Amino acid sequence: MTENNNTNEAFNYTYSAKQQSEIANIRKKYMPAEEDKMELLRKLDRSVTTKGTVISLIVGILGALILGVGMCCCLVWMGFWFVPGIIIGILGIAVVSVAYPIYLKVTKAERERIAPEIIKLSDELMK
Repeated sequence: MTENNNTNEAFNYTYSAKQQSEIANIRKKYMPAEEDKMELLRKLDRSVTTKGTVISLIVGILGALILGVGMCCCLVWMGFWFVPGIIIGILGIAVVSVAYPIYLKVTKAERERIAPEIIKLSDELMK
């Protein structure tokens, strides 16, 4: 029997998909940012609703605050403030109820404004 003294000649290979993806993610942080057309299309699509959402939230919150003042007039201060409180509360309800139509109108206007750019970009991506 002869012993094999060359035990260090074995081939060792280790691959870790998790490690490779972590390396790729770290490397991506330090690479110059590329403007991917698909990412740009997603960003444009998200931006359509952002303006309408912000405006409708502001209007809705203001309406809720006005409604709250009207409720305070009716429930806390009472007396002379009861009738003006009802009027203020109805005004607050009206402002809150206009928030969603404002969202729809602003979003529709943004879609019309951004539509040519989105269509152009999507045509480029579909080719």
